Amino acid sequence: MLIKNVHIENAEKTSDVKIEDGKFVKISPSIEPSDGEQVIDATDKLMLPPFVDPHVHLDATQTAGDPEWNQSGTLFDGIRIWSERKKKLTIDDVKTRAKKALKIQVANGIQFVRSHVDVTDPDLTALKALIEVRDEVADQVELQLVAFPQEGILSYPNGKELMIAAADMGADVIGGIPHFEFTRDYGVESLKFLMKVAESKGKLVDVHCDEIDDPESRNLEVLATPALESGMGDKVTASHTTAMGSYNDAYTYKLFRLLKMSHINFIANPLVNTNLGGRFDTYPKRRGMTRVKELSADGINVAFGEDDIKDPWYPMGNGNMLDPVEMGIHVGHLMGYDDIMNSYQFVTTNAAKAMHVTGHYGIKVGKPANCIIMNNNNFYNALNERSEILYSIHDGKILVQTEPKHVTNNFND
Repeated sequence: MLIKNVHIENAEKTSDVKIEDGKFVKISPSIEPSDGEQVIDATDKLMLPPFVDPHVHLDATQTAGDPEWNQSGTLFDGIRIWSERKKKLTIDDVKTRAKKALKIQVANGIQFVRSHVDVTDPDLTALKALIEVRDEVADQVELQLVAFPQEGILSYPNGKELMIAAADMGADVIGGIPHFEFTRDYGVESLKFLMKVAESKGKLVDVHCDEIDDPESRNLEVLATPALESGMGDKVTASHTTAMGSYNDAYTYKLFRLLKMSHINFIANPLVNTNLGGRFDTYPKRRGMTRVKELSADGINVAFGEDDIKDPWYPMGNGNMLDPVEMGIHVGHLMGYDDIMNSYQFVTTNAAKAMHVTGHYGIKVGKPANCIIMNNNNFYNALNERSEILYSIHDGKILVQTEPKHVTNNFND
């Protein structure tokens, strides 16, 4: 396969990209096609690494309104409603809904996904189902699964045992939810426990951390410290950290020193954070998102996730990573031209780094030929115009191909 005249990651000059045996083999200004080689004319089009959704809940997707709608819009009512819905989980139920969501995501150029899976369930039904899904889609999507204790580790019966069982069953990542534990002490103990499990079993870590509008919720420092001291560093991710938006600046200044030293990753979920955040405020209302701009400026890796797709926490969601990017740059005051041009990195390279897959990710000679081609010449225009994913190429094969939309507009004719 030869892709001609494409702008790679906003480059002003175009390149030709040659793919053989599922890998990028040559990238240069001009390459002549071989006899019979498939040629894609990508003139005035944008090539990016595939979109990455580093934070989603595929076990809960497509359950909005079942058994009831979250009328309050709070995180806590979402957990309550989900706790009722998960009593009805079956393997087929979870697999059907998860694959429906994945198909939508793939159509929107996503090839890498990290899904949190609720393991506060004595039967671990959702995890069993999603392990099957992970294996069944492995040749098209890289799916990581997080053992996520939605109702707590210490605050849920046999929570520790369930986490260990989930790790042994095949979860790729160890999760947590310290701010939802019954007490601060439970939260601290849960973090120490999950870090030990991850380190001993060779797993990554991704914790729902301080997802609450409470300036006193300071579990992040408890997570970052063992990440630093154990050397796990960039294998650890703090998701949400919305309480950071309420921290005073003196404490935050001190905290950032630790965060930089630890090399942990951050994932913000702009759509869901802004929906759930500020629900207990009158006015002024918090925006609900962590300090994306400041973390990024300090060289700390920050990615965006979609988080929820039509579930008790978020009644919308369409598997399109342009949505969290657009919301994130608005809420984070990242609206300078360069900010917008580079904002694709929140859902590509930064997200891949959080998932720890950069060794086989990126548009470079020798790496797997995974990429997307968007119907525009740079990301500023692509985001503004919501440009189509013309091609999603995975391991050198076309995974998705989209025809550009055609609109007949007779305005002012």
